[in-house]
Amino acid sequence: IMTSSSNRLSEYLLQIKAIQLNVQSPFNWASGWKSPVYCDNRIILSYPEVRNFVKSELVKLVQANFPDANCIAGVATAGIPHGAMIADALGLPMVYVRDKPKGHGMQNTIEGRLPENARVVVIEDVISTGKSSLKAVDDLKNAGATIEGMAAIYTYEFSLAKNRFLELGIPLVTITNYSDLIAVAVKTGEVNSEFLPTLNEWREKPEIWKQ
Repeated sequence: IMTSSSNRLSEYLLQIKAIQLNVQSPFNWASGWKSPVYCDNRIILSYPEVRNFVKSELVKLVQANFPDANCIAGVATAGIPHGAMIADALGLPMVYVRDKPKGHGMQNTIEGRLPENARVVVIEDVISTGKSSLKAVDDLKNAGATIEGMAAIYTYEFSLAKNRFLELGIPLVTITNYSDLIAVAVKTGEVNSEFLPTLNEWREKPEIWKQ
């Protein structure tokens, strides 16, 4: 069941073109996959109304699902600004996790200082395969943190990612998701309902989907 928050954020993301849909001329992802959907949540930062909505919804998710958290960790790069806003709103310490160690100095992967007995909520912008998000989880665990869970703006709902999170026992909560977004896109005329079967096929097997 779509929540009002998920519905509203889906509308926002389509309005500001943070999410673009094109079934006939798919986008090429860095992984080599072809995709009818492209998501760039960095654009949210340029729209104060949307940015504040995302901040308030992520804060609610953290408070409701991870009340014992004592630290916020943003995943580089797109999770950092949202992590900073949430840490600020909750009055909690914040760190961020690089995708690879810095090439000089201390060669840290984690920037900032984890509190003692750190119970961390990891903040992401988008969950696709989950690989990079869960690498950040590993780095935090290796630094001695307990991971309470992860909160993200949006997930593609790939079964590959769901299974990875389940296997590692990492709870994942998001404001919105692919199913809700597509439902809103059809309702608003952003995408023609005739493309629904294709859009569902892609989500089920994105690695082999081709036009």
